Amino acid sequence: MIAAGGTAGHVIPALSVAELLAATGTEVEFAGGDRAEADLVPSAGFTFHQLDAEGLSRTSLLKALRAALRAVPAFFSAVKLIRDRRPDVVMGGGGYVAGIVGAAAVVTRTPLVLTEADSHLGISNRLIARFSKKVCLAFPLEGRTAPRYVVTGRPVPATVMDRSSARARFEIPPDATCVLVTGGSLGASSINQAALDAFAESDFEVLHLAGERDFPSLTAPRAGYHLLSYIDDFGDAVEACDLAVARAGGSVFELASHGTPAVLVPYPQAAADHQTGNARWMEAAGAAVIISDSQLTADLLRETVEGILADPTLLGQMSAASAGLARPEAAADVAGFVREAAEGSGNTK
Repeated sequence: MIAAGGTAGHVIPALSVAELLAATGTEVEFAGGDRAEADLVPSAGFTFHQLDAEGLSRTSLLKALRAALRAVPAFFSAVKLIRDRRPDVVMGGGGYVAGIVGAAAVVTRTPLVLTEADSHLGISNRLIARFSKKVCLAFPLEGRTAPRYVVTGRPVPATVMDRSSARARFEIPPDATCVLVTGGSLGASSINQAALDAFAESDFEVLHLAGERDFPSLTAPRAGYHLLSYIDDFGDAVEACDLAVARAGGSVFELASHGTPAVLVPYPQAAADHQTGNARWMEAAGAAVIISDSQLTADLLRETVEGILADPTLLGQMSAASAGLARPEAAADVAGFVREAAEGSGNTK
């Protein structure tokens, strides 16, 4: 049983692990809420059990209280689900629902494996990590050491290096320079507006994934500016481009898996400012340049992007540095720890 939800950033890595487990004959089912997981999981062919839960708001006390109240019956629903389905192991893949199902696993004495995609251990993982068999970290975290904690990197979908096909999909000319702009599956308004203004008259191609919230109100400013909402197989978009402008969530590992350099604009409201930590990880390796959200302007973004593209040596060095951060075996490593925990369960609940 895999619990993951909220955004595609939590669901896609969990699906990467699920697909490897399923390929070896393991039966995999998901538990989640009504956000990205409700579409992505069934579309991938896995059984999905929906719970009535929502994430804790960090900006509204009223919404946070509502989420806390809904978490109580959701927890009891998760306990019932585990007792009914009798999984050998539960994997917490991140997001608001992972903490609820993870706590239910603890109560039912079901072996638990957790994953953490960011440079900061989330509150749910902090609360239940001591009850887990393993916590698979994307980044080394101070004080989080073996044997319980292990650095695996963040699972990403199998990387297909087929630039010509990726470009053909988005109608990007084979020899053109292309910049990817993305703020995640929901989008980032500050990045969307800055990019539209910054690249309105640029001579390179732009593949702009604006996200579901803003897309209906946006218009591509010119030919060669490919404005889309979002795509499930994000790897194609990364493979098609030479440089990315993006937030700095767990998707930094997907950029690295394609050797794509980046201009990163960390989300300022992320828990414990973990996106800045993620961005600094890429920056320290020479794979990224950081612009803070508060300083982001069209002029600064254009100057930064055009400066990188104008220096082929720098672009090549950043690309090599990005590729050097990739952890292509992350999904397989996490799947291995899940199997180990399942083999020791005995399924005696």
